[in-house]
Amino acid sequence: MNFETFWADLAVTLLGGVVLTFLFFLFRERVFPPFDITGKWYLQMTTESSAYNPYKGMILRYVLVIWREGGCIKGSAEKIYENSSTGEREFIGKSRTRAIINGSLEKNYLSKDRIFLHVVEDGHGRQSTNFYDVVATTKTELAGTFKSMVADQNGRVLIQRAPF
Repeated sequence: MNFETFWADLAVTLLGGVVLTFLFFLFRERVFPPFDITGKWYLQMTTESSAYNPYKGMILRYVLVIWREGGCIKGSAEKIYENSSTGEREFIGKSRTRAIINGSLEKNYLSKDRIFLHVVEDGHGRQSTNFYDVVATTKTELAGTFKSMVADQNGRVLIQRAPF
């Protein structure tokens, strides 16, 4: 070890560490920012399988208001539309059911960001639980699957900024 250049080597090493840290921060925040989930969204669920046959093929739509706190997602939703074996109808005012949203954002640098949402809806007669696993397909659209405790439903989900 050469003690004559010790302080110069230490300074260069520290400066290199600071520069490298800044570059990692810059890439994380500017080049690969987390998906912007905050705001108003529209969700459409299409039931593909269910323990209750009349629910197969059912389409439900919700309007969501979501915000992100770090990796945590919170928000609320209201059911606005249903197309099922009992007919097609829109929900307005008092006929809408409300739901609470909790979830998380999984930041992926080598693949698309994933978003997990757990929604508890205060439906007509009882509460129901839905779980969504979606990926960001564009800046204004998410797509994936859902699982519901209501009649053991499973299917596809699409979430987008514009109304359906």
